[in-house]
Amino acid sequence: MSRKEPLLGALKACILNIQEDKGPITNRHPQLTSLCDILEIILRKGLRQPVLGLWRRDYWHWMEHLPQQDHCHRLTQLSWAIEKAITCKKTLTAQGRGRYYIRQALNQKILAVTIHHLLHTPKLLEWYDPESSVLANECSAEPFLSLLLVLSQMNFTLDLENSSFLDESWLLPVCEMYNTVPCRELGMVLRYADGRIFITEVVPGSQAEADECVQAGDIIDGINGISLRNAKGGEAQTVLQRLRGQPLSFHIIHWKWHDGSVYRPLLPHLQLMHKEIPNFQLQYDNKPEKEMSEDSLQDDRLLYSLRFLGQVNIGMYGGKEVLDEGIEKVIEQNLLPQEVLFDVKETEVICIKNSTQVLFHHHYPEIASVGQRLDKRTLFAFCVANSPETPQTTSFNCLVFESSSAKEANEIITRIAAGFRHTEWFV
Repeated sequence: MSRKEPLLGALKACILNIQEDKGPITNRHPQLTSLCDILEIILRKGLRQPVLGLWRRDYWHWMEHLPQQDHCHRLTQLSWAIEKAITCKKTLTAQGRGRYYIRQALNQKILAVTIHHLLHTPKLLEWYDPESSVLANECSAEPFLSLLLVLSQMNFTLDLENSSFLDESWLLPVCEMYNTVPCRELGMVLRYADGRIFITEVVPGSQAEADECVQAGDIIDGINGISLRNAKGGEAQTVLQRLRGQPLSFHIIHWKWHDGSVYRPLLPHLQLMHKEIPNFQLQYDNKPEKEMSEDSLQDDRLLYSLRFLGQVNIGMYGGKEVLDEGIEKVIEQNLLPQEVLFDVKETEVICIKNSTQVLFHHHYPEIASVGQRLDKRTLFAFCVANSPETPQTTSFNCLVFESSSAKEANEIITRIAAGFRHTEWFV
């Protein structure tokens, strides 16, 4: 009897959560990042790497080959979508192009068509190991395809123009169009760093200040439809000179995220800016607003405000069956709960106390199971190996948390489940 694929359970749970919302699914949907994380993990699981190892193969590499295998030219929409991902100037890596294609395929309801075409292209399907992958295993490929057909019935309206950070993260920034009339000087001081054009200063009394649409720390992503991703020094000035006298439409990436905090994937770039320009400061609105920590993300966020109830050793087995026992033992300890921030990253989870002190962090391969109490769904726990490098002799700890709501606890479980591959997931 084949082992049940936990990733399909995580994907199904995520889809069910999204289906609870009847409106269109936009960039700001709280479950969108989890959905895309799970899809990407499934597409990467069991993907064989070239023998010589001169380059690393990703799922995008077989996607871009699909039209070449379509001798009948029946999949025009799929071929067009792949061509659009290839020519997208806002993504520079295979990861970015693959993510762009996934978002585009969700919009166009063709993700199931893409996988169906792969399953009927033996030359490309051979890239996957049938023992460990979802796609090359008949027992898991068909259920996966069925879930994708459910996704094709859902209304995704994702903004594909907001793609310049897909190389780095599924979490996307706030983007807006800034339209302005022709003028001699807009009043924006620019700096080129890491292939991006940063606004380092908005000149007082300028047109840019009067329009109140940009702030120091924002990025100019494009002008009048011309992408400035990976721009070199002076490129923005060249474009503006060419458009002199015309109305201008700037595609702006804001440093400020939806909740007022710093957009997290932008932090390394801002740190570099501080090194190059020591007096550089982010510009805040003049309007008073609630103070928030830069590291705290809300809505579709990576950090959650939780209560850490404690941990207990549960022996040599860390499967889902021991979670209830572990939660009970922690509750019986009657320890003083600690207010913590819980960070769910792409490769690990981190628990932070007092905003800066890291209590612990665990990479996903260390996690054996995750779940929540059926009688009190605000409580959840996960088991981690004490010595993951020696799985035959390791024991496991059960870490217990309390969330502010059952929905938030379930969201965290879904995110963790998306992160690990060789564990069990349940609700």
